[in-house]
Amino acid sequence: MTKLDSLEAAKKIKMLVFDVDGVMTDGSITYDENGIEYKTFNAKDGHGIVRMNKAGFITAIITARNNGTVQHRAKNLNFTELYQGYKYKLPAMEELLKKYNLSLDNVAYMGDDLPDICVLSNVGLAACPNDAVKEVQEVCNFKSKFGGGKGAVRELCDYILDAQGIEKEYIVAEGAEKQL
Repeated sequence: MTKLDSLEAAKKIKMLVFDVDGVMTDGSITYDENGIEYKTFNAKDGHGIVRMNKAGFITAIITARNNGTVQHRAKNLNFTELYQGYKYKLPAMEELLKKYNLSLDNVAYMGDDLPDICVLSNVGLAACPNDAVKEVQEVCNFKSKFGGGKGAVRELCDYILDAQGIEKEYIVAEGAEKQL
């Protein structure tokens, strides 16, 4: 499959799907002495998700790990769907397509590592942070200027809004400052 130019692909997007570690975070995993896992998220990335939801896009997370922090973040940002514990991500993607009656051309997916390639190589807008592994960068038609957890998600959201002519400054959810 030949990838469309990223701008042409962005015009068709109706759903944005994200991996977590290395995309919504910088990939660091911190544990306390009790084995509780902590993650750090970027508020600007969060605001991008809030705006996409407000603009009517479907937002989803597909992640291999199962983590309460991710569940909390997804709830705070009002992600439409959350799929945790999917080491192989294609079945979750297929379920999303069926549920929302969309084609792969309508999906933007952002991933950073080898388990993401099975989805990235099939979607309309395959995106990655600038610190994604080389193999991922090679299949993507959108590469952020920013690293995972450092604004890559926000840049993708803004890119899609711009491509579709949606005014970003007017898309702010009430109480968004509490959600980010």
